[in-house]
Amino acid sequence: MQPTNYQQLTRTFTRLARFGHLSAIAGWDMYTMMPPGGSQARSEALAELSVLQHQILTDQQVGDWLEEAEQEPLDCLQRANLREMRRHYQQAAILPAELVEAKSLAGSRCEHAWRSQRPANDWQGFAPNLQEVVRLSREEAAIRADTLGCSRYDALLDIYEPEMTSARLDTLFADLQSWLPQLLQQALEKQAQHPPVAPQGPFPVEQQRALGLEVMTLLGFDFEGGRLDVSAHPFCGGVPEDVRITTRYSEDDLFSALLGVIHETGHARYEQGLPREWSGQPVQLARSTAIHESQSLFFEMQLARSTPFLKQLRPRVLNHVADRPAFNEANFIAWNQRVKPGLIRIDADEVSYPAHIILRYQIERALIDGNIEVADIPELWDQKMQSWLGLSTRDNYRDGCMQDIHWTDGGFGYFPTYTLGAMYAAQLFQAARKALPTLESDIAEGSLNALFDWLRQNIWQHGSRFTTGQLIRNASGEDLNPAHFRHHLETRYL
Repeated sequence: MQPTNYQQLTRTFTRLARFGHLSAIAGWDMYTMMPPGGSQARSEALAELSVLQHQILTDQQVGDWLEEAEQEPLDCLQRANLREMRRHYQQAAILPAELVEAKSLAGSRCEHAWRSQRPANDWQGFAPNLQEVVRLSREEAAIRADTLGCSRYDALLDIYEPEMTSARLDTLFADLQSWLPQLLQQALEKQAQHPPVAPQGPFPVEQQRALGLEVMTLLGFDFEGGRLDVSAHPFCGGVPEDVRITTRYSEDDLFSALLGVIHETGHARYEQGLPREWSGQPVQLARSTAIHESQSLFFEMQLARSTPFLKQLRPRVLNHVADRPAFNEANFIAWNQRVKPGLIRIDADEVSYPAHIILRYQIERALIDGNIEVADIPELWDQKMQSWLGLSTRDNYRDGCMQDIHWTDGGFGYFPTYTLGAMYAAQLFQAARKALPTLESDIAEGSLNALFDWLRQNIWQHGSRFTTGQLIRNASGEDLNPAHFRHHLETRYL
């Protein structure tokens, strides 16, 4: 019997998913285990794989199948899958294969060099590599914008966050800027009345790792389908059946690595909770980058920094790390809920964190639109950091504009999804609180299954079946409403 057009498409996308699996694991290895000498060969191999995937996806026959499948009798789930297939096809078909390969190679080179250039504070060495990535990203943005009929930056933003535009971001971020600086100042003044005491190290890496693994278990991570490793920049990668998360350790700071593990575990639980019965199909994938980020921030900020969870966490910390005066319960909670503006984004508290994102959004948007050049980044970064947080990064590139990995591979349009994710996370936690009247006491007792079941039912199991807007409306009863984020911050910190 001749397969239908839709069946031909599902076979093609299953094949693409398998290549994507190999690419994800090879990428994870490049960031964690690969010796430096393997960089060039691995970059070329991954570029070759990306070109192969691009060729399969953009074959004219795939376009024909997409057109014909529209006329076939499909159920609601298949229609959603077809919608996502078309989106993947259109995103890829816009670009020539040569650009896909060039961008992959440039990104791999830039990221590999960044690993040694960042610790050396070597902006002069890093800038030429970044300039090439920016050049290719601008070329990609121009092609996408011409096809989609939007601005260059919006064309890149659409890759990560469908339905979102820079105009909508400007509105959301302008609202944040109208009240967040005052809230930050009030939180700092309140905290100054009883400043928390810093835990004194050293905290051996072996103890930190054991603690992280125990907390991952508490948070429901499936070790049969994933693992924890070390990388220069924490991330979650792999595939739903084999999720790889990483952190980085400092013997001077116990909580940086631990909260990084909790953050990445949130990403991982989302991946592990995606619908396996749709494996290999676009409809199985996470809905969007902001929804993905909402899950990691749900775990790290909404849950793990809450007072009930910190009371549950403290004895687990003491099981692995020798007791210290700073670990008395009141100080333990205060330290993990402290507000302290700093230079490093991934270590930022949740009140000052949006400043880091808006800064990057404004710079990368101007960069892609051609209003600034790579050489302008350090000075702009310093100006915006001083304006927002009163901190200077002049001549400190390592802790300024070189601290993130995202721009090294051309991930422009990604950063706004972090603060969108924080807004979604606050809204979802509020919805979960309404649905689960005993949530606070459950968390205090370490009983988290009801909360995770709620996430599974409302977010994880749906993959990309619904649009982002519909997913959030179904889960919370309303569209994205940043008022929940403000209410959360005011309640916790004021």
